[in-house]
Amino acid sequence: MARFMMSPSVIIFTTHMRQFFPLILIIIAVVAVLAEFYTFQAVRVSTKSRWAPWIFLAISLLITAYIVYSFMHFDRRQGQNKQSLLAIGLLLITLVPKLIILIVMLGEDILRFIGGCVRAFAGQRRQDFLPERRRFVSLTALGIAAIPFLSLLYGMTKGKYNFKVRKSTITFPDLPEAFDGFTITQISDVHSGSFDDPEKISYAIDLINQQTSDLILFTGDIVNTHATEMYPWIETFNRIESAPMGKYSVLGNHDYGEYIEWPSQKDKDDNFAAIKNLYGDIGFKLLLNEHVKLQKGGQEIALVGVENWGHNFKKAGDLHKATNGLKTEDFKILMSHDPSHWEYEVKGSDKNIHLTLSGHTHGFQFGIEIPGFFQWSPVQYVYKQWAGLYEHVGRYIYVNRGFGFHAYPGRVGIWPEITVLTLKKG
Repeated sequence: MARFMMSPSVIIFTTHMRQFFPLILIIIAVVAVLAEFYTFQAVRVSTKSRWAPWIFLAISLLITAYIVYSFMHFDRRQGQNKQSLLAIGLLLITLVPKLIILIVMLGEDILRFIGGCVRAFAGQRRQDFLPERRRFVSLTALGIAAIPFLSLLYGMTKGKYNFKVRKSTITFPDLPEAFDGFTITQISDVHSGSFDDPEKISYAIDLINQQTSDLILFTGDIVNTHATEMYPWIETFNRIESAPMGKYSVLGNHDYGEYIEWPSQKDKDDNFAAIKNLYGDIGFKLLLNEHVKLQKGGQEIALVGVENWGHNFKKAGDLHKATNGLKTEDFKILMSHDPSHWEYEVKGSDKNIHLTLSGHTHGFQFGIEIPGFFQWSPVQYVYKQWAGLYEHVGRYIYVNRGFGFHAYPGRVGIWPEITVLTLKKG
């Protein structure tokens, strides 16, 4: 996915921000200590058991120690691994509920303090300036905090493999008649280095095969960083059956291996070459700023594939080179990993790209979707097009929510996706 889900997890530090890094660490530490304190208080007030709060505190401190240890020993030469994924998951699953408890309990303390001040000014005598904590408030805080805790826990255990087949029909007045009803299956953002359940991945491959589409497309990010991450999964992904019009792919930002420290430029170059070969190893033709013609019934459409082009990421994509030789009136489908490419270069281009297929955002792997009614994710504040189908003056982009997962080892509300698009003339 995007760099903002890379290292340590969500934030892109600019050169200007790095000078404030020590202050940011102090603020985070203070907030974490307060959250731990108030969570302990909530547990202590809510239970009648004398030992429960201390057992909770011991477990919490052990988890915190593991998280700190994992981050301190994170090897930038290796990048993300199973240990760092677990550490990020544990960080979110413990910190987010504690922050909610902090807000509720701190709010109660503010009200207790204000009440104490009012009574003092009114001359009311009480043995204690602050009244005792109310058990109801503590139970309420724990109840609210249980919602994100259970959601994140589900996301890590079940949600990350809760594959969904999403189908959309797109109508074009200038679609060649021979391609009326043409179907495309799209996958994106496999991130094979994060997988830990062969049975679930095999099930997803079966779902892809069940769609029996005319064309299968893979819009980048086959690994997190290293080509070796995909080696255990090559046989599984080779089970993706051939399509009548073929199987094609493009590169994603993670395929360039730019988010770790390499021993040498040669090591980086060798890894990049191996990653490009991986697409062929699983039966996909990798398009590198080029296009192919797909022919049917004496008519044709152009499939264009560019290297990664992102507004905040590597700009290796060359739309001009990839479309060289194509006419304005030719029907074109573009594969471009990062949807910001469509926003900044494609939709206003005179290249007349009818349909763009992207991925990259993962839908942040967290959000709320009620089909046809409501769609929200934090990633929408970074990307205008982040999940599903978007249109601009008759030109479309579909953003796949991603097949795999990265950084947070789970998915909440934004499930892994296999896209099936049907093109219609009308």
